[in-house]
Amino acid sequence: MKKAIQFGAGNIGRGFIGNILSQNGYEVCFADINKAVIDELNKKHEYVVEVVGENCQEILIKNVYGVMSNSSDIFEEIKKTNLITTAVGPVVLPIIAKTLAEGIKIRMEAGIKDYLNIIACENMIKGSSFLKEEVYKHIDDNVKKYIETYVGFPDSAVDRIVPPMEKGADILRVRVEEFNEWIVDKTLFKGEIPNIEGMTLTDNLMAFIERKLFTLNTGHALTAYLGILEGHKTIKESIEDEKIKDVVVHAMEESGEVLIKRYHFDRDAHEKYIKKIVSRFENPYLVDEVDRVGREPLRKLGYNDRLIKPLRGTLEYNTKNDNLIRGIAAAMAYRNENDPQAVILKDKIENENLNKAFREITSLSDNPEIEEKVIEVYKTL
Repeated sequence: MKKAIQFGAGNIGRGFIGNILSQNGYEVCFADINKAVIDELNKKHEYVVEVVGENCQEILIKNVYGVMSNSSDIFEEIKKTNLITTAVGPVVLPIIAKTLAEGIKIRMEAGIKDYLNIIACENMIKGSSFLKEEVYKHIDDNVKKYIETYVGFPDSAVDRIVPPMEKGADILRVRVEEFNEWIVDKTLFKGEIPNIEGMTLTDNLMAFIERKLFTLNTGHALTAYLGILEGHKTIKESIEDEKIKDVVVHAMEESGEVLIKRYHFDRDAHEKYIKKIVSRFENPYLVDEVDRVGREPLRKLGYNDRLIKPLRGTLEYNTKNDNLIRGIAAAMAYRNENDPQAVILKDKIENENLNKAFREITSLSDNPEIEEKVIEVYKTL
């Protein structure tokens, strides 16, 4: 049986990547520091994935076990596998990089010349490339040469909403939405590319990264910020407000026009993608609070993030952006005393010149016309 290691035995690891690997005939070793989860995996060797949406179902995932990622046992697992995936969060990648570096060194010293591919399945751009850079910090030139020959780090883009389980639920049971997308850069594999149903291969990953960023992430954030202004508590409540839905859909169409011009996406197919995203927001099984989605507004208003980057695209192609501007203004109006970034945002706006605050937050320093439009809308909110 094929073997794979999944770093991260959390909800995404079990409900998304581990799920796909197991259903493709892999024996999946979950590596994590959560001893309770690892012990339960080794006791049961199976768990349930609850898929919610139009077609609800339960999937029993088998042929799984666990290992503590901070124990020496992980190195024996790394010796035996040809595929490693991660779902640990971007800030944890540097931590597991040291473990991977040691594991790869052990493979080299054992004379293993089988190819190994390591795919970071994180909510970040070029996560695998970042992980490779972190691994390189812990190895010498000999191991680097070995990696360049035998170890691939294909970048990927992942998309699946995994809502929280109720307190007291089975520790391994996980709930996921029906929709899922795992797109991997086929040009960065070493050796034969594994044939995995549920993994889509591409030679233009950035197109799909921006499609998600400009559509799901943009729409999600706008639904949250606009919903908060109207007193809604969840994404579902917000998107069911027709005034909000109208702005969100038109904003995704504005960002979509950028994608169509930049990557030549089929217009009809992208319109269907937008409708699919909206239906995900409307999923009654996904109770997603607007404050959770809206948190860290400074990051979301960053130059290369989900609000400003698509706006910059509309300026590049001279296309419409009125609804994106309204969403950006709503983000600037976000207030949450329990969110450190929201507190900083509030202080900047209240204690500095509004125009200066906008430029500092967004790094848009050369677009006075857009600046004034956003501020004009912000003042109405």
